[in-house]
Amino acid sequence: MLSNDSQSLWHNGISLSVAENGKINAVANPYLFTRLILIASFFFLNSCTEKQSSLSFTNSIAAASVRIADSVTWYYDAAYYRIPYPNGDVPGGGACTDVVIRVLRMNGIDLQKEVHDDITQHFDLYPKMWGLSSPDPNIDHRRVPNLMTYFKRKGYEVTDGEFKPGDIVCWNLSGGMKHIGIYLKDETVFHNMGPSSRIEEGFLRRYPIIGHYRYTENQ
Repeated sequence: MLSNDSQSLWHNGISLSVAENGKINAVANPYLFTRLILIASFFFLNSCTEKQSSLSFTNSIAAASVRIADSVTWYYDAAYYRIPYPNGDVPGGGACTDVVIRVLRMNGIDLQKEVHDDITQHFDLYPKMWGLSSPDPNIDHRRVPNLMTYFKRKGYEVTDGEFKPGDIVCWNLSGGMKHIGIYLKDETVFHNMGPSSRIEEGFLRRYPIIGHYRYTENQ
């Protein structure tokens, strides 16, 4: 207890002082609370990292997705770039399709080359919504409708509604924009729809699913 001749006392981060009328005033120590906030933030961020890193898959596409998500973040950039061929990649960031392209490339699949080869031989079977009169290896594989056409033509389409880690999923977003990502588990996907690439829980059925594909390892 504070006596009247005591002016102030720090106790557990609280400043206790006695006014002339004998009333006890308590004031929080701002430095202590700042430290507590910093410590809480550290443990929160650390728990988020552990949660993401704790995802483990035997499927190579899903496993590559987690490795990428744990090591790098790509900002969203759907701009047109002239890139090398084959195995070309856009600088720095990328769009939703670039997430799938890079993950599959880690599994020995070069969608740039595969799509270009197929669209060159069967140009009339691919969408014509961009006004192109011939294939363009810089951008064809970076367009969701082209990837949907390619996956379906190659027999990768899944129609039973069952999702497995590593499956490729396409959605119809607001305004008719198409989106693509990689399914991991439950409702969780690895994708990039801005501002950057990420593993996101609860996304799978957030928008209408318009395409579902699976490479042979999952079949």
